[in-house]
Amino acid sequence: MALSKLENLYRQMILEHATHPHHHGSLKKADQDIELRNPTCGDVLTLQVELKDGKVADIAFSGSGCTISQASASMMTDEVVGKTPEQIGKMVVAFSEMVTGNESDDVDELLGDAAILAGVAQFPARIKCATLAWKAIYQAVKADDKKSTVGFLRHDE
Repeated sequence: MALSKLENLYRQMILEHATHPHHHGSLKKADQDIELRNPTCGDVLTLQVELKDGKVADIAFSGSGCTISQASASMMTDEVVGKTPEQIGKMVVAFSEMVTGNESDDVDELLGDAAILAGVAQFPARIKCATLAWKAIYQAVKADDKKSTVGFLRHDE
């Protein structure tokens, strides 16, 4: 397959996730409710997570943002259902490294479809957009006994 056709396929997949996001909405029962904002471009993401037996049982997100932030949130929600906080921590690290150009060998295995966002590394202004949902899930599963956490991305994150 020619590189341009492959790039078009990736673009189409990102657009599909952004326009028809998976797990979009809210949960009736959420153990964690996280809101993060990206002040550099205005993305706002609310993430709700239901944990059961030490794993993500259900997840939903809402908010507004650019195509990359919405697609990334959709892909992230697909990938973390059924995962433990430890597994999610590894995924978040792998995703963060990938979008900053430090991709590891097992990124496809760890991230599934979300690995297609590797191209974000070519656009440094979009890295915070792509990582917003991943930071939210990390906070949600790492939160001790807090029921609600509100965080704001800083320039050093």
